[in-house]
Amino acid sequence: MHAFLKGGSGVTGSTGGEKKKAPPRVLPWIEKYRPKGVNDVCAQEEVVAMLKAVLIEGKELPNMLFYGPPGTGKTSTILAMARDMFGNLMKERVCELNASDERGIAVVREKVKNFAMTTANSQRADGKKCPNFKLIILDEADSMTKSAQEALRRTMEVYSKGTRFCLLCNYVSRIIDPITSRTAKFRFRLLPKEIQYNQIRHIKEVENVNISENAVEELISVAAGDMRRAVNFLQSLHRLHAEEITPDDVRDVAILCPDGKISEVVNSARSKSYDNLVSKVKGLLQDGYPACQFMEQLMDAIIADEGIEDGQKVNIINQIGKADHALTDGSDENVQMMAIVSVLQRELSR
Repeated sequence: MHAFLKGGSGVTGSTGGEKKKAPPRVLPWIEKYRPKGVNDVCAQEEVVAMLKAVLIEGKELPNMLFYGPPGTGKTSTILAMARDMFGNLMKERVCELNASDERGIAVVREKVKNFAMTTANSQRADGKKCPNFKLIILDEADSMTKSAQEALRRTMEVYSKGTRFCLLCNYVSRIIDPITSRTAKFRFRLLPKEIQYNQIRHIKEVENVNISENAVEELISVAAGDMRRAVNFLQSLHRLHAEEITPDDVRDVAILCPDGKISEVVNSARSKSYDNLVSKVKGLLQDGYPACQFMEQLMDAIIADEGIEDGQKVNIINQIGKADHALTDGSDENVQMMAIVSVLQRELSR
């Protein structure tokens, strides 16, 4: 034991007079392959057209509100815009905050207000014209409290001359009207499959990922339009399965419930054996499948099942919706899954 420790310390020491080289920095692929500028942004033509007009034609940049599903490029687009506008001054001119972590009124009064008060009078190193305003990016702004949003609205008014705001959110309905009326709203849509294919194939070639074409299709299907999710899954799969990535590997890393397991739950509900149904559900939980994933796949199976009447589907899906809402409020997964399968058995055993 002591000999092993001594030998280990000798390897890492400086006995040879050489300094140990620091390992190369490894970036997550989602950061490595972010768009470097507005021209690199895929899809979202409406937003890109407006941003190019600001950059090329020198039009005024309004306060903006980007909303849409996660993984559709909201953060990547505004950061690409900031790089094009500010160049080497980006760190001085851009303040990026995640409103879901810092969403109280104190953040608006301190961080946002203090940054908005600073002057912006530096020149870019490359000699290009630089706007005379700063940019504040508030990610996940729909997580901010109402009082914080009201304080933000006042800050946007007071410092409108030297500061622009870009709010990013998934649900525009959670942003108060006084803010939405003061911003140009842009909806980000789920990325088309062709664009996702192109990006995955590009990463596959650059990183030498050995993934079958069927697995690529499965990856796109599992990601459901979320590019960030697809890239993260691809990087995880590359680390776990260096030889070849198969569709089964994709389903495993996405923690998808096997279709056969979902069918067993539905068939158990039809058989009127509650004990058997409970054992199937508990087996899914013990195998590590998340309740939210089970609910999503069960809903898809219920919708696609032509043997279930429309009225029954409505009642089952209504209970799935209630369970999903309860889970976001911190409810127990087992309790909510039991509530779903109880309604499922009641409807299918009639």
